[in-house]
Amino acid sequence: MGDIQKLVIDGKNYVLLSEEDYEDLIDGIRAEAIMARIAAGEETWPHSLIVELSETDSRIRTYRNYRGMTISELAAKAGISQPYLSEIEANKKTGSVDVLKRIAVVLKVDLDDLVVWEPGEE
Repeated sequence: MGDIQKLVIDGKNYVLLSEEDYEDLIDGIRAEAIMARIAAGEETWPHSLIVELSETDSRIRTYRNYRGMTISELAAKAGISQPYLSEIEANKKTGSVDVLKRIAVVLKVDLDDLVVWEPGEE
């Protein structure tokens, strides 16, 4: 850190530091908060998964493979048939909100993580 000046203005104490030092300080605080969430058990995603999610035609399949599940296992745990899940993964069927919620619960992701919104969609 560079020079830090302590000031008193109208009886109140202030600290003056460079913008670079301020940004470093904020970055450190944010990093500590992230590390605390990770230490508390929040899941993190590897870079390779993030890249695959941005390129895949089926986020459900990508998360299923990441979790090491077969399509039959996911279908059984979500309470749907394996052929129906296959059609959802192949984008032949969209799946109801209820079914997608059950799949999300089994995969331990948010429903929003399974759906890719295109610009202009509502």
